[in-house]
Amino acid sequence: MIPTVLIISFVVFFIIQLPPGDYVSSYIAKMSAEGEIFTQEMIDEMRAEYGLDRPWYIQYFYWMMDILFHGDFGYSFSYLRPVWDVIMDRLGLTIAVSLITMAFTYLVSLPIGIYSANHQYSVGDYLFTFIGFLGMAAPNFLLAIILMYASYVWTGTPYIGLFSQEMLQNGIHLYNFGEFLKRLIIPVIVIGTSGTCGVIRTVRAQMLDEQSKQYTLTARAKGVSERKITYKYCLRAAINPVVSGLSNSLSSIFTGSTISAIVMNLAIQGPVLYTALKNQDMYLAGTILLVQAVLIVIGTLLSDIALGLLDPRIRFEQQKED
Repeated sequence: MIPTVLIISFVVFFIIQLPPGDYVSSYIAKMSAEGEIFTQEMIDEMRAEYGLDRPWYIQYFYWMMDILFHGDFGYSFSYLRPVWDVIMDRLGLTIAVSLITMAFTYLVSLPIGIYSANHQYSVGDYLFTFIGFLGMAAPNFLLAIILMYASYVWTGTPYIGLFSQEMLQNGIHLYNFGEFLKRLIIPVIVIGTSGTCGVIRTVRAQMLDEQSKQYTLTARAKGVSERKITYKYCLRAAINPVVSGLSNSLSSIFTGSTISAIVMNLAIQGPVLYTALKNQDMYLAGTILLVQAVLIVIGTLLSDIALGLLDPRIRFEQQKED
């Protein structure tokens, strides 16, 4: 895991440096458009102040040394604050939205996938299959625009963002918590739709495959109830691909959906990453991508452990190899 993360961090930092120019170039271009005048001496001083006058690999070396030995992830040029402070500002809300979205995804998709497999080619199966393909094909940001417009037509209030003006001024309290939950509905549906549809298709296909195997036919011939066959045997084997996908889910907790978050004006990490990449704020963008990489690696480890606990076949094969 450690060499994997180090290699990813090196590649990420290198790719961030690939576009021509740097943060100073972007800043000067923006300020020059507003009428500011910069001399070459001023530009050189700014690059030296931000440490951008050194080669990119030297910058990477000092960045990693500060992270490993001092826990310092660098300074954000865009926000004029330490990188970790910028991340922590939105981390709590990002985790809350992502966890609720994950709960929505699995609580909705697993029952529908099981139903579709147990009622193959029924009206309900065709309906859920159609909705699944539609949800996977439709861009999330388009769904966000449609739902926000529908909320304005039905309620007269465009539910854009998670906080109303009153919440921004006074904070979230018991008397306005219901309003916050209303504003949470659209982001959860939009961000969770594609994942939900994907899990439905996966569970349905795996369940149908397990139901046609010999052990299922034998259990049915011995009089085992359909409920027990479905939940004790078939679902336990069919859920393996869902568990193996936990690594991506863990990474999404940190960032959420970037484009959808921008469209819906959500104060989570995704728009911060977009802003950092656009402004070539390399330490902020590099830290967010580095944390994502770490979460993916940890998620892969946890999913492997969970698969070993859920699937006796994996444990048995390991015992035979030992």
